[in-house]
Amino acid sequence: MDQSASAPGYDPVAEEGGDGGTGRFWSLRRVPAALLALVVLGGAGLLLYDVASVRADRPAMAWRRAAADHLAEWRLNEIAVLAAAGAVMLIGLWLVVLAVTPGLRSLLPMRRDRAHLRAGLHRDAAALVLRDRAMEVPGVQTVRVRMGRSRASVRARAHFRDLDAVRADLDAALGAGLKELGLAHAPALAVHVGRPPARKR
Repeated sequence: MDQSASAPGYDPVAEEGGDGGTGRFWSLRRVPAALLALVVLGGAGLLLYDVASVRADRPAMAWRRAAADHLAEWRLNEIAVLAAAGAVMLIGLWLVVLAVTPGLRSLLPMRRDRAHLRAGLHRDAAALVLRDRAMEVPGVQTVRVRMGRSRASVRARAHFRDLDAVRADLDAALGAGLKELGLAHAPALAVHVGRPPARKR
């Protein structure tokens, strides 16, 4: 065999006293919120000033008269109108998605041992910890770890020892490593072990 793969039944159990129901971290999204607030504030302020000016028996601003005349000439089936409406709709959908999704997908929530304290672990840091654990297994030459929210994929190359034996040791070492990370929702583990490519002479 030149390859050994497994998807062990790794079912981590939350430690006693920990809260495994921790949700994801929500992104503050300061930049989109600030841009939207500036646009709305600027438009509302300008329109309010113009309305107050008209109420004071002054003529409306030239830009509003020109815009009203220009819009009166447009038809709803024109390409420019449809394109502008589509762009506004896409921007609105994007803002809605930002408002209802947590974001921060690269941050994995950890178990909450105290109600007032929340902690998270970056995916790259978790992958680095698992990689170091895998490199400690005898026979492992190189390791690549991809850490997701629901799955940790490990691809290793073994330059000696039986591949099944290396894979079994990796299953045990990485399973223990995942438990020690203290994640609220520990991902499933999939391990693939193969031989390094043969060198051309």
